[in-house]
Amino acid sequence: MPPVLLPLSAVADTIRDGLLASQVAVLAYFVVMNGFLLTLLGAAALELKAQRRAAALESRWRLLGSAVAPRISVVAPAYNEALTVTESLRSLLTMSYPNLELVVVNDGSTDDTMAVLHRDFALRGLHPVYHHVLDHQPIGALYRSETAPNLVVVDKRNGGKADALNAGLNVATGDLVCAIDADTVIEPEALLRMVRPFLLHSDTVAAGGTIRVANGSRVERGRVVEARAPRQLVAGMQAVEYLRAFLTGRLGWNRLGGNLIISGAFGLFRRDAVLASGGYVHDTVGEDMELVAHLRRRAYEQGGPGRVEFVPDPVAWTEVPDSLRVLGRQRDRWHRGLADVLRRHGGMAFRRRYGSLGFVAYPYFLLVELLGPVVEVLGLVGLGLGLAVGALNGSFAILFFLVAYGLGLLLTLATIALEQFTYRGYGRGRDTLVLVGWALLEPFGYRQLTVLWRLRGIWRFLRGRSDWGVMTRKGFATKGA
Repeated sequence: MPPVLLPLSAVADTIRDGLLASQVAVLAYFVVMNGFLLTLLGAAALELKAQRRAAALESRWRLLGSAVAPRISVVAPAYNEALTVTESLRSLLTMSYPNLELVVVNDGSTDDTMAVLHRDFALRGLHPVYHHVLDHQPIGALYRSETAPNLVVVDKRNGGKADALNAGLNVATGDLVCAIDADTVIEPEALLRMVRPFLLHSDTVAAGGTIRVANGSRVERGRVVEARAPRQLVAGMQAVEYLRAFLTGRLGWNRLGGNLIISGAFGLFRRDAVLASGGYVHDTVGEDMELVAHLRRRAYEQGGPGRVEFVPDPVAWTEVPDSLRVLGRQRDRWHRGLADVLRRHGGMAFRRRYGSLGFVAYPYFLLVELLGPVVEVLGLVGLGLGLAVGALNGSFAILFFLVAYGLGLLLTLATIALEQFTYRGYGRGRDTLVLVGWALLEPFGYRQLTVLWRLRGIWRFLRGRSDWGVMTRKGFATKGA
């Protein structure tokens, strides 16, 4: 029996119906996604109010003279950080914390990082004796500063950031370990604030602070002496992103019980828990998120501390990429790291034993953070095809745009308002207007670029790529120039 051929008009109608149905599905996805993000914003506002009330009642200054203050070891991996390492260490050496150790790990730098450390901190050699728990590339030498006795420098063969962190964990002696990037400038009271969850809750295993963009601010002797919103386009867009990610996203997850990320640039961990978990894994570019996911999963499976909190008032300032090429490499790598972590811990999804981690956090990071760019591109392509074949009208296209981008803009502006009513990290007046300007521009061009970079990250992850790419820096000396 010959096949029945449908009239061309029927085929066209079927295509139009399919395009319309797909766009309705994509629109529904964006409504649900932005609805959840607005829920995070509401949760963040409640959490922020509670944290500020608790902070107003505490007397963290008593900790400065306390003999029982937990010892904190700050571990800073450094690879080709000659331009920024001195300013960063100076900020750390003047931090307001009574029991502090600094461990800088030179991970086989090929620039003048070690020469700068010798010159600026008068290093002398130590006998390389330490408790080897975690595996890492060989350590060539250990040094202690003659001008700052609490500064220890580890000079080792290159093995990557995770390898350097594991070496630092082995050498460190603190009860708590603060993992930072060597290009990070931390505010003086940050550790006093960051240690708060560990003192209040015995089951705290990790805490993270806020990261702000230092580009455009004036940095002197390891301190941000004049905080300014970036005036350069690429850095300005990132300043808005960082505010949204930290003040809304991670703070909101405190209330929802699903924090899965502590920034590798500034996080505090229980050292015994990290050592027991095997430390940082080497074969991923998302080692910071993988560690947090592993610690939380291990707490559900084996017991022990598993509380992870974001604390908004400890602030670290970092230099972000100011070129699209370098930024694209960074976002590509971040998305590959996210994909790898979700693959490694896929067994948590929708399983009762993992509580909100399995039923709320994991699905969100999978469907929104990882697959969001895929849905967004499919939606835009479908929208264009639908308009071309007459399946969609202009009113639907406008509605799609307003939902997809309008709610995101509303979320960003609300985050900036929340920041201004609380911490005012970039000050008031002109800097606030600059941030609002970047928020208004972000949906046009920049957002689409980040979608493409994240899609590239998914593609490279599927192809097994695990390289970091070259991250070039200008150094803090140029800030505010």
